[in-house]
Amino acid sequence: MSGFDTKKLSLAGFLITIGIVFGDIGTSPLYVFDAVTHNHNGSNDFSELRIIGGLSAIIWTLILLASIKYIYLALNADNRGEGGIFALYALLKEKKVKWILIPALIGCATLLADGFITPAISISSAVEGIKTVIPELHSTIPIVVSIIIVLFLIQQFGTASIGKVFGPIMIIWFGFLLYLGLVHIAQNTEVLKAFNPYYAYKMIFEEEGGFFTLGAVFLCTTGAEALYSDLGHCGKKNIRASWTLMSTILVINYLGQAAMCLKPGFQLEQNQTVFYAMVSFISKDLVPFAIVIATAATIIASQALITGVFTLMNEAIKLKLWTNLKVKYPTEHNGHIYIPFINWFLMIGCLLVIYLFHTAKEMEASYGLAITINMVMTSLLLGMLMILRKPKLKIAYIIIFSIFLIIEFFFLASNLGKVIDGGWFTLALSVVFFTLLYLYHKAKDLRRNITEYVPMNQVIPLLNAVRNDPKIAYESTNLVYPTRSDSPQKLDSTVFHSLFKKRPRRAEVTWFLHLNITNEPWGVHYTVNEIIDKHCYYVSLNFGFKEEHRVEFMMKKIHDKMVEKEELSGKSIFDSVKNLNEGPDFKFIVLNSRVATDNLLTPFQIIFVKVYRFIKATGLSAAEDFGLDKTNVCVEYVPISVTKQLDQEMIEDSEDYSVKIDKTVDRRKKH
Repeated sequence: MSGFDTKKLSLAGFLITIGIVFGDIGTSPLYVFDAVTHNHNGSNDFSELRIIGGLSAIIWTLILLASIKYIYLALNADNRGEGGIFALYALLKEKKVKWILIPALIGCATLLADGFITPAISISSAVEGIKTVIPELHSTIPIVVSIIIVLFLIQQFGTASIGKVFGPIMIIWFGFLLYLGLVHIAQNTEVLKAFNPYYAYKMIFEEEGGFFTLGAVFLCTTGAEALYSDLGHCGKKNIRASWTLMSTILVINYLGQAAMCLKPGFQLEQNQTVFYAMVSFISKDLVPFAIVIATAATIIASQALITGVFTLMNEAIKLKLWTNLKVKYPTEHNGHIYIPFINWFLMIGCLLVIYLFHTAKEMEASYGLAITINMVMTSLLLGMLMILRKPKLKIAYIIIFSIFLIIEFFFLASNLGKVIDGGWFTLALSVVFFTLLYLYHKAKDLRRNITEYVPMNQVIPLLNAVRNDPKIAYESTNLVYPTRSDSPQKLDSTVFHSLFKKRPRRAEVTWFLHLNITNEPWGVHYTVNEIIDKHCYYVSLNFGFKEEHRVEFMMKKIHDKMVEKEELSGKSIFDSVKNLNEGPDFKFIVLNSRVATDNLLTPFQIIFVKVYRFIKATGLSAAEDFGLDKTNVCVEYVPISVTKQLDQEMIEDSEDYSVKIDKTVDRRKKH
């Protein structure tokens, strides 16, 4: 097995977790202090209040948001091993909380928007260090673009295989951060007073512009969402154990950066960042190594975000909040997924960000705003879940999550100052993604207005009547309808419509096929329920999540086994071809529903339907969704009524049957 048991703490799990989960938050030392010390006039402020106050805010942000909220609380709120904002949505939906959809969709939209900016800014911030070694280099954009393209190309090989490669690199990276931090702290231990939160308070409320510095401080925790959303990839125990060590190293490095910035007369050289100045102070010979390892680490930072988005969208698909997309499982653990459409969509988005903003410093303004909104939504949902789970601790949880929300609203208000400088980009993306998600959901609501299922006891008499009606030509010997119904006691209303409400479909054997994906990687098994002896059956076909969906092949095998048991004759209904050795014919009917033209839709409902069709077009076709070979598939459109039907008046002007046509005159004319 190429994967590992995510429920157990193990060395392999620890290594892969470091490689997958901590890339984003682990590379924040590359740009956080540059953002904290940056003034709007383009200069850097290295005053003691800005440095110590900013450092204190960073430390307590990591403690309160990353450690307590995500590591301690959120990791306990998994949905069958999966994390992320949709895991919270699913758990609260089970408890019938009505208002949860909007914050869940906002959280999803903002994380998707953040997926555009994170790889671009992380990789750019590392690669731009080359300019300190090669000042004459005009632009690092070609290098950044090449790295991003390669990164997205390797996603198809799976997060476990990537994690095994990335894990050792991240260990080297964190070891390097630890070394840099300890060297500089040893030269100025005064920075340890930043553990006192008073200095954060003093910077925010007493320094001019200190409040807006929070927008830069927040960048230290932008990867915290991955600690939760990647739960299904790595497991709770592995994430918690590795975070204890990684968070300590991050704090030590930030302390070291602050210690260096407080040295008398400290200033940055041209094209230099605080992080690379930290390296140069120890030895300029270390800078090339720092650039290489930082670039590798930022590639891993991007990986953390990408795997988080894969998980998020997979949850959205399972919850019917997005159309079905092709989901691949590169390993034998169903938490390790790859979604091709999302992968290429994110890559195009990252390249667009680079085209618009060019450098990491210009990207900083658009970074953080969307993910702050995401954190607020997570706090709302997580707080409600904790209160419902443990009502006796209701007051305690209200206080705890009120503190989280106050802190996050401070960050949000501070980040709003970035809107004009570049925050508009991720904000606009978030609005677009939320609109699509919401309209798709409203269209699904319209779809739910119809009767979804018909009791099977109403279907059986009609099936017998059609089969015994000689006026109806046979459609095929075996007619197979893929069905969403998970029970032999009911049938999809769309299948009922196709069978009886148009030209009735007649077959010797009618099959209702339900496809199910199990949590095991391998194995195909099935159950057959008899509806009408020798003439109608309900089949539940179960595939392991890594099994190829050869549905037609499997249906024929089921048919042959039933022939062996003499449950079916196994002969074609068509006499002229009964003696052929190929066996009886199969025909699969795949149904697509369309709103009937006589439905009275409001303008908004028309928009819902159009957006729904647009989104469905980006996903799998019905035949692909059921894993069918297209050669024996008939795709049929079925009208459905989702609202009131048209009631248009029509007036008959006259009715006169008294006029007789002289047919003899007509005959004379013919002669």
